[in-house]
Amino acid sequence: MDEQTKTYIALGAATAANCVPCFEHYFATAEKLGISTEDIEKVVEIAAKVRGGAHMVMKDSIRGIIKNTGSPREKCSSGPPNCCG
Repeated sequence: MDEQTKTYIALGAATAANCVPCFEHYFATAEKLGISTEDIEKVVEIAAKVRGGAHMVMKDSIRGIIKNTGSPREKCSSGPPNCCG
């Protein structure tokens, strides 16, 4: 994989993860590679849509948990390995 592609992916991941320091790091890399601001803005727009979709699913899951309609497989407390410790 070439460096430009890696940088596009890293910019998108940093955006989706809300990681400003990562975005700043890869933005500097993008500038050095000659990636245009327009292309970076497109990457940010796509990543924001992904993040927005994930947020929508999270909100729906929370509503289900609150209403006690969440499925058992959504719970991490059913034994190791689990995500919450």
